[in-house]
Amino acid sequence: MIDKHYIEPNEGFSQAVIVQTGSFKTIYISGQIGIGANLELQTISTFENLEKQLLNCNATFKDVVKMNTYIVNFNPEFDLPIFRKIRNKFLGNADFPASTLVSVAILGNKNWLIEIEAIAIVE
Repeated sequence: MIDKHYIEPNEGFSQAVIVQTGSFKTIYISGQIGIGANLELQTISTFENLEKQLLNCNATFKDVVKMNTYIVNFNPEFDLPIFRKIRNKFLGNADFPASTLVSVAILGNKNWLIEIEAIAIVE
């Protein structure tokens, strides 16, 4: 039997959906954004928002198996070191989830510079 729980539903989406199958639950976290004047500040805030959603689902970054990251006008030379430094602060330095990083022209709001979605599995 599959059981679904919708976490913090909003107009048109939920912040997360927990899908329970037997003793396992898979957590799908909607794209999280952050606030701040630059990519570094927004990335910190975005990871804090991801952490909040994980905690709302009784999970941690150790449970994350997949992350998709979208960065506006991504420049690997400048942006990748910023992203990696902050990601390592939250996820550590080993056993990273499968990950995709995509450069995009614009996100859902012209002021957003980064958006990250995640999938976690908890037993």
